[in-house]
Amino acid sequence: MNGFILAGGRSTRMGTDKALLHYAGRPLIAHAVDSLKSAGLEPCIVGTRPDLAAYARVIEDLHPGRGPLGGIEAALASSGSERNLFVPVDLPLLPPVFLRYLLERSAITGAPATIPTLAGKPEPLCAVYCRELLDGIRESLEAGNYKVMHAIEHAVGKSSLDLFSLEAVAATRDDWPLDPPLHRWFQNLNTPADLALVS
Repeated sequence: MNGFILAGGRSTRMGTDKALLHYAGRPLIAHAVDSLKSAGLEPCIVGTRPDLAAYARVIEDLHPGRGPLGGIEAALASSGSERNLFVPVDLPLLPPVFLRYLLERSAITGAPATIPTLAGKPEPLCAVYCRELLDGIRESLEAGNYKVMHAIEHAVGKSSLDLFSLEAVAATRDDWPLDPPLHRWFQNLNTPADLALVS
């Protein structure tokens, strides 16, 4: 399986480049690379970001300016693996043990998309996607529909998705860290105030 870091955002709300923003003394991109390596994956960075090549191989968007969905398209098009794990660059509190669980779950279920939910809300930027979704994703991009969940549902049908409750699974695991608490794992760093919450 391949691991991809979505790092193509413009960081307009943060006011500075999120990928190179420091958290705990290191750039966010370094934290994301280490998380994927800890999960046993060789990371790649997705986005028109040649400046990040010192951290991992960079895969440029095929259609820049189309948000995370464009990055997912470029990653799936370049991947030699049927199953592919995606993480956004701005989730430094996400533990590698959870990423390993995503890999295991996707292998067991064989679902074309494995997506966690938190408080009932899907987290489609931290998920496992199969290459079979590529054609449907391209159709959504060509139609101007850049919303990731809509595109994934279009590509495979909602009934075929593995949407699972993070809270329900966590209740059955004794190997998942609860510091930080579960609801903080998906704390996106979109603004300086968000960064202050996790610092």
